[in-house]
Amino acid sequence: MAKYAGPDELAETADETSPRGTRFSVRRMARLLGVSTSGYYAHAKRAAATVLTPRQQRRADLEVKIAQVHQDSHGTYGSPRITAELRDQGEVVTAKTVATIMASIGIEGISPRTFTVKTTVVDPAASFPSDLVDRHFDRGRPDAVWLTDITYLTCGEGDMFLCAIRDGHTRKMLGYSISDHIGAEMVTDAIDDAAAARGGRCRGTVLHSDRGGEFTARLTARACFAHGLRRSMGATGICWDNSPAESFWSTFKHEHYYRHVYATKAELVAAIDKWVTFYNSVRRHSAIGMLSPDTYERSLTAAA
Repeated sequence: MAKYAGPDELAETADETSPRGTRFSVRRMARLLGVSTSGYYAHAKRAAATVLTPRQQRRADLEVKIAQVHQDSHGTYGSPRITAELRDQGEVVTAKTVATIMASIGIEGISPRTFTVKTTVVDPAASFPSDLVDRHFDRGRPDAVWLTDITYLTCGEGDMFLCAIRDGHTRKMLGYSISDHIGAEMVTDAIDDAAAARGGRCRGTVLHSDRGGEFTARLTARACFAHGLRRSMGATGICWDNSPAESFWSTFKHEHYYRHVYATKAELVAAIDKWVTFYNSVRRHSAIGMLSPDTYERSLTAAA
């Protein structure tokens, strides 16, 4: 039996016979167990190397936590948002450290993309409300300005369109509608959704859009009047007059839409519903102190 013993057995014998492992010499035990002393010392060196220093253990712990936050964000968070999440969890860590660890374990966030300028289809017979915003989209309080726009999507069953309304200050997505055809009805559905989200308390709020025919339609005008919304429109062909809406679509598409394939319309609708919940309740936004829109709005209520 002894001649089949290896360095592990020798180490165990040394540990069991003496707290210090020195009651019998290593040479004597190696001879009795039929192993070489060099094998024992090599084994002992490897075992010692597996014991992490406090600094190494801290690094290993951070790697696990950073990877988990990145996974929870569906692979979208970069170092600033991961740092904010870790700090909320009680970790004392810098964005530089997080960025270094992310690079070492091979993960990265999704960087913002420059949005693509789109062509707005204008109704030549329409009248246009004045631009009440003048590119001052954030007025420092909720429900001062709402921003709306429509984007084109597709799935295995055909084209889809998404209309969204966001608060210019809190960045919360208040209302949205999805349809397989573009028209004023989807705008009014989104308006009704947003008004309901605010409990009907939106009289005097500015609803800012581009000059697309869906927004200049009489049906949309009547919905705005019913909820007390003040219509506002930027100039035709000037993308910067509604740039936050365009930027929002870039975020949605690069962080979520482009990363998936949707076989059916129902699948696409379900994915949008899920992402909106994530966007409002979880996703951190740099413009509101790295908080989610829901968390930021709760902080405003608590401070009032």
